Amino acid sequence: MAEYFDGWFRPTAVNPLPPVASKRTLTAAICDALIKRYTRAALESVLPEELRLEWRRRDARPDQAENKRDLITGYIEDWSVAQLASLARRLSTYADIYQLHQEQLASLVHAYEQGDGVQGRTKNLIFASTGPKPDLVLRDAVSNDIEVVANGDTCLIYDQPLPDGGLKFSDLVAWWAAHPSCPSDLDDPGIARHLYQRLVASLASPPELLLFRTYYARFKDNPDVIALVPQVYLHYDPLDQRTRRASVSGAPLARQRMDFLMLFSDRKRVVIEVDGKQHYAVGETATPRLYSEMVAEDRRLKLAGYQVFRFGGYELGQPGAEAMLTEFFDEVHSRMS
Repeated sequence: MAEYFDGWFRPTAVNPLPPVASKRTLTAAICDALIKRYTRAALESVLPEELRLEWRRRDARPDQAENKRDLITGYIEDWSVAQLASLARRLSTYADIYQLHQEQLASLVHAYEQGDGVQGRTKNLIFASTGPKPDLVLRDAVSNDIEVVANGDTCLIYDQPLPDGGLKFSDLVAWWAAHPSCPSDLDDPGIARHLYQRLVASLASPPELLLFRTYYARFKDNPDVIALVPQVYLHYDPLDQRTRRASVSGAPLARQRMDFLMLFSDRKRVVIEVDGKQHYAVGETATPRLYSEMVAEDRRLKLAGYQVFRFGGYELGQPGAEAMLTEFFDEVHSRMS
């Protein structure tokens, strides 16, 4: 009888669920990969020495962990999804990890990168403003093509497709070589220096200048470092703030310009803000309204997928600021690259 019905009812094909990058799945995959590859004794040196992880538990030592999984989680148990994804990315290319676990880690990293970050493509980068806001029109509203009709000489507009590896300083240099503002008699190092000086000219304060110079001093021997782009327009309002306040809507767009932007990819965008007194005070008087506007815009950016980091102007004026910034930039590259 079974042979009679054979072929009538074919089993339904069940596709496996796509990987979901969460703290649970990433932690489990990292632990599994390390547990299957290393002995307990090896892990006690691999985790802090080779992977350079820091022990997180204050009430216990690594040698007090109950087993290998407990030992590993003692290093990563309070990590964010972004930190776990960064470690998973490292392990997926680590020669000591078995291929099956490398593939599992890589699939979770891919899921994280697809589901996290900013939605949409980078089309225009308006930056390094040294004067009045540029006057823009939509030349083609269907394709979202813009054209600067006034004040175009006070800002730069990068309108090339964003490279797969993010916007590197070398990409900006190649673009600048063909820019009308770049002298034609410069060699490659000269073009890079000329662009750097043009970017510096857009910086408005000593703390911003310190941050910018520290970044490029740290990576001066690597032209393919992700570019730190200053004074980038995030929102664009064709009206000035006085006119906008008198209009029906009443309020101008918050934070039309970011202090610095790094594009590791279309999805992975890092905003860096340097806060002077004007961000939270009028004169010498603290203003809750300014502070609340600032943090509200931060929330909006973070929900849109941006990574936002803030530095106080006072902080950047203290001894050791350059070393602190260098460590910060190294950590950002470690997590985002």
